[in-house]
Amino acid sequence: MERTMLRRRALAAGTAALAVGALALAGLTGVASADPAGATAPAAAPGTLPPGLIKALQRDLGLDAQEAAARTGNEYRAAVIASGLEKSLGASFAGARVSGDGAALTVATTDASEAARITGVGADAEVVGHSLDRLEAAKAALDKAARHTTPEGVPSWYVDMRTNRVVVNAADTSAADTFLAAAGVSRSVVKVNRSGEQPRALADLRGGDAYYMNGSGRCSIGFPVRRGTQNGFVTAGHCGRAGTTTNGVNQQAQGSFQASTFPGRDYAWVATNANWTPRALVNGYGRGDVTVAGSTEMLEGSSVCRSGSTTGWHCGTIQQRNTSVTYPEGTISPVTRTSVCAEPGDSGGSFISGSQAQGVTSGGSGNCSSGGTTYFQPVNAALQVYGLTLMTSGTPTDPPTDPTDPPTEPGGTWAAGTTYAAGATVTYGGVGYRCLQGHQAQAGWQPPNVPALWQRL
Repeated sequence: MERTMLRRRALAAGTAALAVGALALAGLTGVASADPAGATAPAAAPGTLPPGLIKALQRDLGLDAQEAAARTGNEYRAAVIASGLEKSLGASFAGARVSGDGAALTVATTDASEAARITGVGADAEVVGHSLDRLEAAKAALDKAARHTTPEGVPSWYVDMRTNRVVVNAADTSAADTFLAAAGVSRSVVKVNRSGEQPRALADLRGGDAYYMNGSGRCSIGFPVRRGTQNGFVTAGHCGRAGTTTNGVNQQAQGSFQASTFPGRDYAWVATNANWTPRALVNGYGRGDVTVAGSTEMLEGSSVCRSGSTTGWHCGTIQQRNTSVTYPEGTISPVTRTSVCAEPGDSGGSFISGSQAQGVTSGGSGNCSSGGTTYFQPVNAALQVYGLTLMTSGTPTDPPTDPTDPPTEPGGTWAAGTTYAAGATVTYGGVGYRCLQGHQAQAGWQPPNVPALWQRL
């Protein structure tokens, strides 16, 4: 495949960065450009990132405090821009990624005439042979085949933005060819890598605060959530099944699993009793807790950190989203593949980029002495499937008690889980609204509730 780099315009690493500490709904200020991909952002400052997160980024990515603030801010801005371009490019969109400490954004397209649109918002334009839709269709065929028969000698596969291919990691070529034949996927869109990985679910583990299942096994809280007035948390599905009881880090009664999926997916949610209050925090293990402000999914190449009781804070980069990985119990898809290390004791815990929740630790290979690969289950998928609201810095600690609150949504085009770019318009309750700041909508962020995000028309 011939690939043509048309233009490079790196995102400014200081003044254009988004202040991670200002991502709480109450802190979003200013009106973004009406260009669907042209979200603007205030400058970042080193003090806006928790000290523990800065130290982990310094250690694992070689960044100083100013670079860490600039990078995480630019990565958030790039994600918003890429979301807008995905909508405007349509079928020609071929993926997006960031690279380098400055988080330079590259957006790929199969249509060379769209290059000017991409470079016009400060991104690199790359013309490639396969659209993202085509690659994801090939990966979906592989996923379907894996649901029928676990592929032997094929630990993982994913859509790779850098190579514009579906990468199949396999013990040998014959294992990959057998898998491709079973799925009916052409080699023309596939790159086969030799891999000795032997990923496994990190059972009896924790990433944030510990909890114990049925008084024995141990896992960890991913992110606190709420469903209506019921408090709880999301975690890895392999940690328990519906009905499994839990005790908290203090060994006191905590709650029980309400729903769990594994294999296929690797997520679950636990409802807790009234003794447990959810907080929008990730355990910083003595370095300062990290506040969760949202769950915007970062692009490939973005920095990401994991909190775990065995290995503490460790950081790396997002390598590929929409990955499929084969454990002994079966195939999990889609998960996100990262360069972050993990060890037994870290499972189910929090993956976070800046202040944005990314997912819960699923499994991986290697360790934190020699390095490794770790996969996380995206948190937004769990929120959507189970109808949960992520606890963020903009979420009241106490659940709403006003009996006059409407029991159902009043209708309109606005929908939780949708990514909105600046300038987008929606209706809600018979009223029109214009998006002021690109974001991924969450339950509770209805337009009339968040004037920092939506302007009434």
